Amino acid sequence: MPNKEAFTIKIEINEITKVYPSGKQALQDINIQMESPNLIGILGPNGAGKTTLMKLLIAGLTPTKGEILLNGKKLLSQEKQMKSQLGYLPQSFGLFDELTVWQFLDYMAALKGIRDKTAVSAVLEQVNLTEQRKTRIRRLSGGMRQRVGIAQALLGNPKLIILDEPTVGLDPEERVKFRNLFSEMARDKIVLLSTHIVEDVQSICNRVLILDKGKILFDGTPSELVAQTAGHVGVFVSQIGESMPDNCQVVSKVNIARGIQCRIIAHELPAFAEAAEPTLEDAYLYCIEKGVDAL
Repeated sequence: MPNKEAFTIKIEINEITKVYPSGKQALQDINIQMESPNLIGILGPNGAGKTTLMKLLIAGLTPTKGEILLNGKKLLSQEKQMKSQLGYLPQSFGLFDELTVWQFLDYMAALKGIRDKTAVSAVLEQVNLTEQRKTRIRRLSGGMRQRVGIAQALLGNPKLIILDEPTVGLDPEERVKFRNLFSEMARDKIVLLSTHIVEDVQSICNRVLILDKGKILFDGTPSELVAQTAGHVGVFVSQIGESMPDNCQVVSKVNIARGIQCRIIAHELPAFAEAAEPTLEDAYLYCIEKGVDAL
């Protein structure tokens, strides 16, 4: 097996479809290629298929159709090698409340086959939990518990890191610190960041995937996504009690001296709206608004 420090991975997702036994189709004909280094943000509403996609990538599910290749070979034929290079934080992550932070991470390191005891100290320092290493997990705040989850995903310096809503429960200052950490990690890794916090993606991701109803609506850079939304974002001032125009989505309302300043997205802006520079959040909402039918 290649030296871990020099290990580079390439993942190919080819025509993947996933249908659950209930008949629900979670993904349909998904094609994605990823190669390290890469920091990819995955955006999409609840039920879009994001979690299913991540479970397929960690071999927690098998596809109904299609295949996933790791460095040109079928993922399921080299599951052990893949998991030795994997760090994963699911959205709902169980912790053993009676263990200390150190004991829990030491246990997780043992499960991953990591014998180097300095690995635990290294991740504790990365997530700023060194002072809490002897604290029982049940005594931690929600934000600190989330940091423990992130720490276990970083054990062993994995080359593929999959994070499902990693900054939930973190205060704004902590979110900034972890964005910087994820950005630094992605220098020699593939980092997949699934989140509903568009700001996290805008700040650090060099690539964004938008998923809805099991299909990919967009795959490209954040700037490309924003560019294709130009001309579809507008602002206007409304008075209290006035109805909103049809065929547009109100993104925000702000009270100003002249009334209520409304920000909208629309396929075609109404004549009274002034075009505005789109943000990544505008672009994401517009992409979802266009939907699967626009593909």
